[in-house]
Amino acid sequence: MARPRRIVLVRHGESTGNVDDTVYEREPDHALALTDRGWQQAEESGKRLREVFGRERVSVYVSPYRRTHETLRAFHLDPELIRVREEPRLREQDWGNWQDRDDVRLQKAYRDAYGHFFYRFAQGESGADVYDRVGGFLESLFRSFEAPDHPPNVLLVTHGLAMRLFCMRWFHWTSLPADGWTAPWPACAGWRWGMRWDPSTSCR
Repeated sequence: MARPRRIVLVRHGESTGNVDDTVYEREPDHALALTDRGWQQAEESGKRLREVFGRERVSVYVSPYRRTHETLRAFHLDPELIRVREEPRLREQDWGNWQDRDDVRLQKAYRDAYGHFFYRFAQGESGADVYDRVGGFLESLFRSFEAPDHPPNVLLVTHGLAMRLFCMRWFHWTSLPADGWTAPWPACAGWRWGMRWDPSTSCR
């Protein structure tokens, strides 16, 4: 199995929904664009990624949302070195279609009381639902490692919750810490997390 040397997870840059939560009442979540600040964040992340990857090949998986595609575009990675695949299983947690701000705030309060991982939004998903589809993606990712010419790097351009649940599945964390994610996992744009294979032990 040709395991990659690195797996890098990046959250999209700041979107219009991050600065104005009323936009969800007018625009679909998947159609929200990056703000000017979000483009700047993505470009800064791109500089760091180009330093890390150098001239090595990269297998890229990107959420189908507009803000993740724009983030990837702002990285300015060499098209001759990347293989890009849109991956719907890496999309944002579904909170419902047209989102009423007051209703969402009420449901967030319910979620805090019930538990972040298991609470399911009325017209959307629970954290456990997202975990299931991220787990399915991870199985597909492992199968892709069987290709002898698999690139030495994997890049996921996705969303905050999907990143957390990817790590939860990869490292076999339990669901118990998930209810405390609000405090230790700040909602900042442009997160970059990296894992590197250590042949003497495991991924670190």
